[in-house]
Amino acid sequence: MRKLLFIVILFFSVVGHSQKKSLQTKFTSENIVIDGRFDESIWQSCPIATNFVMYRPDNGKAIAENKRTEVKIAFDNDAIYVAALLYDDEPSKILKEITKRDVFGTSDLFGVFINGNNDGQQNFQFIVSASDGQADSVTTDASGDDYSWDAIWKSKAIITAFGWAVEMRIPYAALRFSDENKQTWGLNFWREIQRDRQQYSWNFIDSTIGTFTQQNGTLEGIENIKPPTRLFLLPYSSFYTNASKGQKTYGTLKGGLDLKYGINDAFTLDMILIPDFGQTKYDNQILNLGPFEQQFNENRAFFTEGTDLFSKGNLVYSRRIGGSPSRSPKVTTNEEVIDNPSSVNLINAFKVSGRTKGGLGIGILNAVTERTYAIIQNTDSKATRREELEPLSNYSVMVLDQRFRKNSSISFVNTNVTRNGNFRDGNVSALVWDLNTLKNTYNLSGNIKYSFINELADKKGTATSFSLSETSGKYRFNLSTEMVSKNFDNNDLGINFETNYYTLFGNASYRILNPTKYFNTFQTNINVYTQFQKETGKIQANNINLDISTNNKQNHYFGLQINASPLESFDYYEPRTENRFLIFPSKYGGSFYFSSNYNNKFAVDIRPSVTILSEPGRNSFGFYFSPRYRFNDKFSLIYNFDFSRRNNNKGYIETIDDDLNSATPATILFANRNVITYSNSLSGKYSINSRMTFNLAVRHYWSYAENKNFLSLEQNGRLADYTSYNSNKNSSFNSWNADLSYSWWFAPGSEISVLYRNNAANFQREINKDFGEKLTSLLTNEQLKHVFSISIRYFIDYNSVKSKF
Repeated sequence: MRKLLFIVILFFSVVGHSQKKSLQTKFTSENIVIDGRFDESIWQSCPIATNFVMYRPDNGKAIAENKRTEVKIAFDNDAIYVAALLYDDEPSKILKEITKRDVFGTSDLFGVFINGNNDGQQNFQFIVSASDGQADSVTTDASGDDYSWDAIWKSKAIITAFGWAVEMRIPYAALRFSDENKQTWGLNFWREIQRDRQQYSWNFIDSTIGTFTQQNGTLEGIENIKPPTRLFLLPYSSFYTNASKGQKTYGTLKGGLDLKYGINDAFTLDMILIPDFGQTKYDNQILNLGPFEQQFNENRAFFTEGTDLFSKGNLVYSRRIGGSPSRSPKVTTNEEVIDNPSSVNLINAFKVSGRTKGGLGIGILNAVTERTYAIIQNTDSKATRREELEPLSNYSVMVLDQRFRKNSSISFVNTNVTRNGNFRDGNVSALVWDLNTLKNTYNLSGNIKYSFINELADKKGTATSFSLSETSGKYRFNLSTEMVSKNFDNNDLGINFETNYYTLFGNASYRILNPTKYFNTFQTNINVYTQFQKETGKIQANNINLDISTNNKQNHYFGLQINASPLESFDYYEPRTENRFLIFPSKYGGSFYFSSNYNNKFAVDIRPSVTILSEPGRNSFGFYFSPRYRFNDKFSLIYNFDFSRRNNNKGYIETIDDDLNSATPATILFANRNVITYSNSLSGKYSINSRMTFNLAVRHYWSYAENKNFLSLEQNGRLADYTSYNSNKNSSFNSWNADLSYSWWFAPGSEISVLYRNNAANFQREINKDFGEKLTSLLTNEQLKHVFSISIRYFIDYNSVKSKF
């Protein structure tokens, strides 16, 4: 009888989880004060959303009664209102670290996920922490959470005797929905109990299915509302003071305007007029000894916010816009460059993006950069001339993305760069597909790309990829292949390192879906990757990787990686000469990592690694160590130390001609070298409250490559001793960056930020191995450059201004 009762309860539990929940809302004409106290009468009559279900780690388990969550929603003509009671039988243990916006820290969370079209395609997520902080994002299954998106909404969280409470006001201008009289919205609520590392949702989210946004419940009862005029202005003014050795201190005043306009209920126009990116995060430059450029993160808000559509096909590397000039200055023997700009100024940019109710996403991005010149001086006459390095240029992106059946899409993407005059132009198009079965159990994805470069001679290239994956259950797999032609080139607005190859890739994984006696989570993956040179069929890369990652009952994380390249490979990139290759030996290695529970005041991350090559004496090892300490809810520090050493590394030095009149191939020189790298960084924050924060970021980086002897590359790809070369090709790069900033969100969407930054960098051929001296040599008045800036940005909502008049 007990077994039968258990089966019946289990059956109804599963059925309940599989059904979409629905919450009824009510209209109010009251003035609701967002204070977390729920004094208004409307909260006494609204229906309650409750019976939350665990998402992680024990998927499907009902929330405990002493942690129950109750949520109500009301609405008026301008906004929806959310009231949430989050019960906790030990309120003194609620974690509530104070952080800046969109950073969660160590804190309990409550979130509301809304899809105004109820189409399973995208959620607008509004999250409040127990420390009264805010975070918001746009979320899709394809791209995950985009926290660069910011909306203007109100919230208040307070700690109570029974747990904590949250009250929210989300204006319709922060959402997307149709103009129908009766609305049905997709809805889910989210709760995270940080000390237990447990996540719950109101409508059950089945973790065995490869989708998140399609598992919403519904919100019923919203009637007779209209999408508002979405017009937001963000004027700003900034003042910069710059100082350095040998340069007179000077100040610069800047001003400009960002604009957002809702063209209709689906599409939004974003514009920047006279942009100012002076307070963006600095780039972590490295000693780059390889054949490819260093890729940097995008830190400019305009190019990071709402980029879901523009990431389709992986064709856009927005750092190209306003990046390095296309050409380098050319000088004669009696000339020198006295001003060589490292970047190009952006004049203005705009983007239009959105998605119709029928699932058609449209994205258009356009940016214009100014003409850029180097100044060259004649060393004899002292006369100067200007040389154009970058003309007036236009960058554009267009994306058409048709979603269907809520979980699949086919996209067309085009990027185009047009430069004035005789500079190079580039155009790339792609057809991209992402197809999922109705139950989200299998995925078929891929793309076909075509590039056209208009330079001295037209260059055309193609790239294709296909992938088949199982995306649900404990056991999953992926099989994929890729082919890139020799002339494929998307580097005018994208970034691509390797061409002229085809690949075969396979992956198999196993994971537990519910906790066991010892583990909350456990996952293992094995990956096999092989790359072939397209014309010769030679193996360019071969890798076998085994990854194991776990999270134990104390919420400590452990990981083990074992990797091998059992076959010699033919590297066609390092020689930097067409049709020449370097034979790279087989190698074996691995790493281990440990990350202790961040809920503790003191936590640490550790990762040692080692790689052994089949060539005697050639190996590498590294060590990463990062302790962190949270002094209290306001103050925390994180230190990072990263060390690596590569012994007997073989790297390209230069190409020389023994005899210019001879048909003998040029001599390609390599160095046998040791490469040592130290990176130290310290980051910290002190939060006065959730809207006022001091932040510190300091990084010192030192890497050097010390050549032991020189080698020449033979036609068969092997290296031979080359004793007739004695130039100093050692490399030592030493850099320092320090940022101390203060940020105050003094009104919704409005911010005052103060930044002091100093930085220095030094590249040398002579190697001084005194670490202390290398560091202190940068911290002098001769080396350091100083910037002090104040920026004020004020958010203006057309609807608020209109209502006041």
